[in-house]
Amino acid sequence: MGILDKIYTAERADENAVSDNPVFMRQLFAYTQAAEEVSGCILEIGCGEGYGIKWLSPKASRYVAIDKHIPLNQQNFAHVEFINMEVPWLTEMENDQFDVVICFQLIEHIQDDQTLLKEIYRVLKPGGKLLLTTPNQSMTLSRNPYHIREYNTNQFRELLSRYFDSEKIFFGGVFGDATVMEYHERNRKSVERFRKFDILGLEKHLPASWFKIPYDILNRMNRNVLKNNNDALVSGISTANFFIKEMDGGQLDYYCRAVK
Repeated sequence: MGILDKIYTAERADENAVSDNPVFMRQLFAYTQAAEEVSGCILEIGCGEGYGIKWLSPKASRYVAIDKHIPLNQQNFAHVEFINMEVPWLTEMENDQFDVVICFQLIEHIQDDQTLLKEIYRVLKPGGKLLLTTPNQSMTLSRNPYHIREYNTNQFRELLSRYFDSEKIFFGGVFGDATVMEYHERNRKSVERFRKFDILGLEKHLPASWFKIPYDILNRMNRNVLKNNNDALVSGISTANFFIKEMDGGQLDYYCRAVK
């Protein structure tokens, strides 16, 4: 893997990088919560590096994980069925097949988000549930060129309600405690300092495909600066610093449970 490949994949948090710890723990937290409520036949859409599989697969009678990049460590999950495919179309999946669909930190990357939700609804068994997370636009600190879009609270609520009965949807959010929010505030101030050098407004005006490498380089620099200046804060955050409650606009991520 070349240096550009390493930069390109930096959008996914590295569980072995201390500078990524707050982001990684925030993402891992969703899996720890999902592990408390899943069972049966499970489909994970966008499994990434597979770090959530070890939390969820022991609860499954069958576990299917799909991603456009199959994890390099898939040999560690001999009991998991990996499928290399891109979404939104779930062409290899039958109707009414899964008890649970996991879709964490993915829908913001998908151009046709509505088809993805239609397909998820199709492959869920009656009474099956979708667990979905995605960033809250209002808490995002900078443009992310890897995201097709992010959702505000009204947009997210309206999108999910098109395909699932709103009375069967829990519109929750992932929130951080005081420690997490202290990190978030220091991160915000650090991002603002970096933004002062963008005198040409490249963040707003560059096409996404051109902005990815500058974004990843600056993102890595910013996280390293935060780690070096706040090592105890950055390294000390764990899944215990996050919690779920009904969304109120201040959630870092949405955490939705929708039942078919």
